[in-house]
Amino acid sequence: MNQKPTFILAGNGPYDNRGCEAIVRGTAKILRNYYKDPSFLCISFFKNQEQFEKQCREEYDPAIVHKKASKRQSKFDPNWFLRSSLRGIYPKLYKNWTYKEMLPYIEKSNSILSVGGDNYSLDYGVPRSFTDLDDVILERKKPLIIWGASVGPFDKIPEYESYMKKHLKNVSGIFARESATVEYLEKIGITENVYKVADPAFLMDASEPQSDKQIEIEEESIGINLSPLMAQYASNGNMESWINTASGIVKEISKRFDNKIYLIPHVTTPKSNDHLFLKEIQTRIKASDEEITLIPPIYNAPETKWIISKMKLFAGARTHSTIASLSSGVPTLSFAYSIKAKGINKDLFGHDDYCLNPEKLRPETVVEKLNLMLENNAEIRSCIQKSMPIIEKRAFLAGEYLQKVSSS
Repeated sequence: MNQKPTFILAGNGPYDNRGCEAIVRGTAKILRNYYKDPSFLCISFFKNQEQFEKQCREEYDPAIVHKKASKRQSKFDPNWFLRSSLRGIYPKLYKNWTYKEMLPYIEKSNSILSVGGDNYSLDYGVPRSFTDLDDVILERKKPLIIWGASVGPFDKIPEYESYMKKHLKNVSGIFARESATVEYLEKIGITENVYKVADPAFLMDASEPQSDKQIEIEEESIGINLSPLMAQYASNGNMESWINTASGIVKEISKRFDNKIYLIPHVTTPKSNDHLFLKEIQTRIKASDEEITLIPPIYNAPETKWIISKMKLFAGARTHSTIASLSSGVPTLSFAYSIKAKGINKDLFGHDDYCLNPEKLRPETVVEKLNLMLENNAEIRSCIQKSMPIIEKRAFLAGEYLQKVSSS
């Protein structure tokens, strides 16, 4: 067992995205299983200095140190012109500028893990920041792993797909978290450096909130996570239309089921805030807190997982909210806008019957699916219970594969 190695976890978002935190927690658990006393340097993208300082202040794992990656915030950033010019004229300098706080640590690190779940996709635009990260590491001839991720598809932009085919073949290892990614990579001719694992977030331990954050969860409840991000897929970006649809979904669930409902935010970043979105829904449907409770945005990823674990049934838009639910044994309906949700469900259940595509997100359709899942609750729980040890073993396998790749 290697002693006291340092791993760089780069490219992640802030802990205000509970999924980003869950990836870090699960990754630390995996690597501690294979290495003695590892330390972790997290190089993440933050919206502002306040968000970064808050994350540093609230970090409870002494082995984890946080640093910032640099990213242009907007065209109104006073340094925007300089940075844009750098990218166009001096691409290598720009890449190094983006990850300048990471550079002093690369040489002494064991491996660099590109983390974040779905960074290497077109879900949030062309992933230039992450291919830049790869180039920075590969130029220094260090092992670079795309860690526990979904990758692609890129076929909406054929020229970019051609570029990514060449780029991904140079990466030390692609640790794919679900079968849909493996199948896509195989389709475009990438197989030799691909390893099938599971999302590290499956291994994150839940933690009951303590002291002033204690919360009582009513038994037999239904948990719901809906996000503003879904507007891109469910209503062609029309936020007002999506809010109306989402409000109708929650109202119909409340009307059709006697179960208490909890609205559970999972991402509360300034750009995409589930809590504000769910608060607007609660206001529009004029529901009392006794009927529908909105969970405040004060809980970290392990605490949010604990809350979700108490549900009889969970329906979620954010992928890592559904991973928190599934890994807790809770029957889960995934609102799927990309291949990742379907891939995860197929790996766990052998089918994607518990996924709903954005175009099917209508009150009647959601209620019909939830009703079926409630009727088959015990059967679904049994299926998850049988599959979860396989998923967890696959997640832990990432550590074994990493030892293999980093020593070759």
